[in-house]
Amino acid sequence: MKIAIICGSHRKDSGSLKVSNFLEKLIQKDNHETYILNLGTAKIPLWEEVIWDGDEDWKKLWTPYSEEIKSCDAVVIVSPEYGGMASPAIKNFFLLCSKQELAHKPGLLVTVSAARGGAFPIFELRASGYKNTQICYIPEHIIVRNVKQVLNESPENPLDEDMYLRKRIPYALQLLYSYSSALAQVRNSGIPDYKTFGNGMS
Repeated sequence: MKIAIICGSHRKDSGSLKVSNFLEKLIQKDNHETYILNLGTAKIPLWEEVIWDGDEDWKKLWTPYSEEIKSCDAVVIVSPEYGGMASPAIKNFFLLCSKQELAHKPGLLVTVSAARGGAFPIFELRASGYKNTQICYIPEHIIVRNVKQVLNESPENPLDEDMYLRKRIPYALQLLYSYSSALAQVRNSGIPDYKTFGNGMS
C-alpha cells in the first residue's frame, strides 16, 4: 500500500512538515510506502483555466506530482490553520487534482495549530475539496494543537496531549489502511463513470 502525505504549509520549515514527517515514519513502520508532497517547497503556481485545455507548460509542471498521487492508495491531508482557515495551498491542490488522482480514495484530515486552534480547517475541508476530486474523507481526523510542544523526536517530559496524539494517530492510520483496502474494490468495480458524471452534483 502506498500513502500520499500532502503537507499544506506555505513555509519551508513548518509545524505541518514536522507532523508530516512524523506520520511518514509511522506509515513506513507499518510497512507501507509513502510519498510526501511538500507544498511549501514544490513551487506549484495558482490554478489557471488553461489547465483544462491541456496547456503544455502546466502538463510538464503538474504531471510528476500527479503520477505520484495516482499511484497512491490513500491520502493524508495535513493543513495548518491560517486565520481560522485551511491553507490556500491545500485549496489550490484540490483545484489542480482531478478524479484520476483522488477519486474514491480515502482521505485522512490532519490539521495543525501553533496554539489551541485547528478545528476550523477540519470543518472547511469536510465541506469542500471533495466535490470534483471525489476524495472520500474518513470519519476519523486528527487535530495537532500546540505543535511546537508535541510529536518531537525525544520528548523529555511529554505533555498529556502529546501522549494522547501518539496513541490516536496510529489508530487513525489503521482506519485509513482499512478504508483503503475497502475502497480499492469500489475503484476496481467498473461502476465509477467519470465520463458521464465527471463532477459532483451542485
